[in-house]
Amino acid sequence: MQGRKPNPMDIHVGSRVRLRRMVIGMSQEKLGERMGLTFQQIQKYEKGTNRIGASRLFQLSQILDVPVQFFFEDAHASMGGRSAAGFAESRTEAYLLDFLNSRDGLELNRAFVKITDPKVRKRVVELVRALSEDTAVEATNLRTVSAQSAE
Repeated sequence: MQGRKPNPMDIHVGSRVRLRRMVIGMSQEKLGERMGLTFQQIQKYEKGTNRIGASRLFQLSQILDVPVQFFFEDAHASMGGRSAAGFAESRTEAYLLDFLNSRDGLELNRAFVKITDPKVRKRVVELVRALSEDTAVEATNLRTVSAQSAE
């Protein structure tokens, strides 16, 4: 018998719990303690493996200091739904949301907003662009070398 897949809405709500928890710098263990749960249960909630009931969702909203609606923001778009014309999320925006929902994205964002000098911010952006271009060039070169060696 095949295992059941988590419901897309449960996955979305769990990812929003994880995002908010990471933004405020709270560990799964600490959140679990505040809720009277184990960190493993928090992991299951965040992955969407276990559904979060209404009372738990309300408790989470209080602990994480967000309105309950926060957990449902962007749910329609993230589950492949179409918004009204002009309001649909582009692939780039979805990619950015995924990045900001990652640990690296959050850490990079936190560090970047602490840079107060606009010139330094601009240089950081230029550095990241240069690094990403170097990576793209290296990948292209590797594909070329691999294709040549395969011949």
